[in-house]
Parts: sequence; C-alpha cells; structure tokens
Amino acid sequence: MSAPAGSVCEVTDDAVLWNRLAGLLPEAEAQEVKDCWDIGEQEAGLGLLVSGILGHQVPISETVRAQISVLAETWGEREALTPQILQCRDEGTPGPLKLIESDGGRAPEAIGVVEQNLAGLLLVPWITCTRCGQVLMRAHARESWGDLSYLAVHYVITTPNRATVLRLFPADSAGAAFAAVQRACSDAP
Repeated sequence: MSAPAGSVCEVTDDAVLWNRLAGLLPEAEAQEVKDCWDIGEQEAGLGLLVSGILGHQVPISETVRAQISVLAETWGEREALTPQILQCRDEGTPGPLKLIESDGGRAPEAIGVVEQNLAGLLLVPWITCTRCGQVLMRAHARESWGDLSYLAVHYVITTPNRATVLRLFPADSAGAAFAAVQRACSDAP
C-alpha cells in the first residue's frame, strides 16, 4: 500500500508516534517495528506491534488503543487487526479517548444527516472523547452485496448524541480527524 496522503508534518508526527508505540515492546522487537517503518513495511510493522503487545501482555491505555486503531486504518489494516487490538490488556486508567468498536461485527448506525457529502452513507461509531462525548465515525458506502465498503469514504466528528456533524474529513484523513477529536477538549475554554 502506498503512503497515506498528508503533509510532511503529518508524516513526521506518524513516525514519532510509531517509534513511541514501538517503545512499548522489548528492545529487539521494538527495533523490528521501527525497521518496518524505515523500509516502508508499515502493514507488517503494525502486525508485529500488536502481536508483541499481546504476547508480552503490555498494558495500554484506551488512548493508545485508539492511536493504534487509527494507524491501522491509515495503513489499511484496521479490519484485520481490530480483534487483536481489542484484546490488548487495558492499563486500567480511564483516558480521554476510547475505541468504541466491538469485535462482534459492525452495527452501522445511519443517522439523520442532511449533509450532501454523507447522503447514502452509513456511519460507524469508532472513537469517542470521554470528556466531551464527541464521536469520531467512519462513513462507509454499502456495497452491492450488502457489506460496507472496505475503506471509509469520509471521517465524521459528531455531537455526543450523533445527531449533528461537527466536522467532515476526506477519505485519506483518519489521522487528522483523530487529532481533531484529541484537540476538541483541550482547545475548549
């Protein structure tokens, strides 16, 4: 898969996050994950990261779980890795962000959005801010065979009751949408 679209700053931020997450693992495994970034094998690196966290029973926060899910989404591995991400040991401290997907299959929730860009799409709750309640959702098209599209068409931030769209992001902006949710409460007066 090719690198996601974005500014040089976003790619640098992703590399910093990648290295920080790799640091959760023992040194040799952390280096393998870092090497995957360096050689452009992010998909393999994500698999190594998640399996290493599981294998070593490394406790992670809900925010780290959400960050890993966003990286997996960015690199096309979210569907494959979500069951393992959800199995990662919880550190037990509530955080500001929470992955709200369940591994029991998706239950897309269509909401009454009148936005032209969202017409006909199904919104799948993904990550929530536990402080303000805003929800980051993935907007998917329904395929002719009934399943949701593999890739999100948009990313949407909604109000806590999911009735109002606050921000809309294009398909290649999972990281930017996640960053906006992270900033939502920290920017509030």
